[in-house]
Amino acid sequence: MTQQRLFIGLMSGTSGDAIDAALVRFDTAGRPRLMTSHQVALPPSIQSRIFDLQSGLETHIERVCELDVDMADLYTKAVNELLTRSGTDKASIEAVGNHGQTLLHYPNLARAFTLQVGDNHRLAERTGIAVVGDFRRRDVAAGGQGAPLVPAFHKTLVDSTESAVFLNIGGIANISVIAAAGVTGFDTGPGNTLIDAWIRRHKNKAFDQGGAWAAEGQVLEPLISEMLADPYFSQGAPKSTGQDYFNLTWLERFELKSYRAQDVQRSLLELTARSIATEINTTGCRTVYLSGGGYHNSLLVQRLVDLIPQAQLHSTDKLGVDPDFMEAMAFAWLAKQCVDGKCSGVPEVTGAVSTRILGVVFPKH
Repeated sequence: MTQQRLFIGLMSGTSGDAIDAALVRFDTAGRPRLMTSHQVALPPSIQSRIFDLQSGLETHIERVCELDVDMADLYTKAVNELLTRSGTDKASIEAVGNHGQTLLHYPNLARAFTLQVGDNHRLAERTGIAVVGDFRRRDVAAGGQGAPLVPAFHKTLVDSTESAVFLNIGGIANISVIAAAGVTGFDTGPGNTLIDAWIRRHKNKAFDQGGAWAAEGQVLEPLISEMLADPYFSQGAPKSTGQDYFNLTWLERFELKSYRAQDVQRSLLELTARSIATEINTTGCRTVYLSGGGYHNSLLVQRLVDLIPQAQLHSTDKLGVDPDFMEAMAFAWLAKQCVDGKCSGVPEVTGAVSTRILGVVFPKH
């Protein structure tokens, strides 16, 4: 009988706030179980460099290379602290699956590209563990969006006969639709990215705790209508987006000077809720599993409950998956798939010409 296997997954999302690290055990049937989790906050200086590079305020190639090294060192810190917290010998870990920090994601150009930084050679060298990384570029090379990559993992978490939507609200929001006919999924648009950016500008806070500031404002229906007229929201799947599109520069297309800042904040939260709900309501699914940082925004969650009345909204806790570490677990699974030589891309999701083995192995020696 095959021994149970251990992998680590690392995720640092478009919100640029922290690295999520998950130690995942796969049983003999390949079912995942989160053993230990850990989070390493990104220093403000790193955050600002990420946002400057994403927005185009900083374009010098030397800054990209410096961030590549600095993120690798932070990923190393996350792995080592996770191992210490769990009391796990690194020799028992088959591989670390590292998503990397996305700086640019332009899958719709004629010469499509996606860029994640965090030197995987350095990470393997400093941890002494094999690393699997660079997951997205093979899918893009095969004609796909390179995102989202987690729907295939979501499929492993539910019974084969169950229909459900997995909703992840990070900087960008994405859904996976699991049905008997197969798996589909795409990015619905902004998750927390505009909400966070607006409160950083006006309150110098990293995020709007529980949606409290938004709750002080009123929904601006004309502004909502203008924002929802962006072609991305009516575009058919497959589609993906990022903070390099939905950012303050995008928001400044609209006339905001006559509005109170808290009313804009409330409207940005409503934009996220409505753009998500519109897509979920078309699926007919009656079960929605929620994960990601948006899970902690109680006003946003309540608006989703209001706007998706036909479905029951659950935390992924119901499936035994911590909503804060769903994506980190997914990249542990993606690493396992790569090590095993198994495909993990879903052409129906990304639009790639066919399935591919995603990821590159960076050996420990």
